[in-house]
This record gives sequence, C-alpha cells and structure tokens, in this order.
Amino acid sequence: MTTEEMLRLKGTFLAPYMQLATALIGKSREGGGNMFRHQLDTMATLIDYGYINSVMLKASIVHDLIEDIPDFNRNLILSTDFEGPNVYDLVMEVTRFPNETKPEFLTRIRKSGSREAKILKVADRISNMISLGFVNNVDFIRRYTEETVRYIIPIAEEVDAAMLAELHSLVESRRKYVSVFFRQEDGNG
Repeated sequence: MTTEEMLRLKGTFLAPYMQLATALIGKSREGGGNMFRHQLDTMATLIDYGYINSVMLKASIVHDLIEDIPDFNRNLILSTDFEGPNVYDLVMEVTRFPNETKPEFLTRIRKSGSREAKILKVADRISNMISLGFVNNVDFIRRYTEETVRYIIPIAEEVDAAMLAELHSLVESRRKYVSVFFRQEDGNG
C-alpha cells in the first residue's frame, strides 16, 4: 500500500458503520459463521485487494443490514455521515429484493451493477466461500460453489483478475471437499 493510500485509509471513519453493523451480532449465517464478522471480513477482503474507496469500505460493513434485518431503519445509513447517501445507494445495489430470486439478483448485479457493486459482491462471495469451511451441509456447499461458478466468476472476470484467481482456488478446494465427502459416503474413501 502506498503512503497516499495509507493516508486515505487513515482518514476513513468506519466506526459509525461498524456500530450500525453490531445489529448483526449473534445472527448466524446459513453458510457458516456470524453475520457481524462477515461484514468485517468483506471489508478486509476489499482492503487486501487494494480497494480503499471510503464508500465501498463503509458499504461493505453494512451490506447485509437491509436484507437480513427486515425492519432495519434505512435512515440510519443515510444519516451516518456525509457519505451516507452514497453508501446507501451501493448497499441497495447489492441487496436482494424481497421478490427477487437468487439467480435474478446475481444477474442484475452482473448486467446493471456499478463497478463498485460488482467488486463488493465479489469480495462478499470470497468471504462467503471461505466461511463454507464451517458448514456441515455438503449439499449446500456444492450448490453454493456451483452458484459461484455460474454467477460470480463472470462478475469477477469483469472487475479484478486477482480476486478471480482466489475465487477459482476457493471453487477448486470446495469441489475437492465435496468430492472426497461423497466418496467417503459411498464407501470408496
């Protein structure tokens, strides 16, 4: 990270968004782990890949609030700071609408999402794929991995080659895990 990037990151006030995200503490995830930590993992993934855009980082911290807490007061994001409206707009781009299927949602991001929304969605999926190591449901891991191949890898191809490489590695490792599990179940392991 360059000195200029470190100074920009230093000037980004994330604590108010972290405070909002504490509403997710204790909320478990189908893919494993905890919702609050997932928000921070997504932000860490962005930073790891050099994304220090303050709106993206703030949105990553609260990206699941509206989707996962139906009665969440959206005005809390809008009024958090001067970037609140931009953070809210980005969060809404990566929020699945109530009547939207998962394929429709992911296709919407791929076809009409902003570059920032696509990058945020790929970082979100990297965090999710890593969390699959804590899931006991092998069918879920298989389905989620194949969903990643079908919908998220095309998004990653558009926005970030390094993130794409990590997704390919995660897909390969999860496919190996599922393959070994099913061989053991069949008595061939």
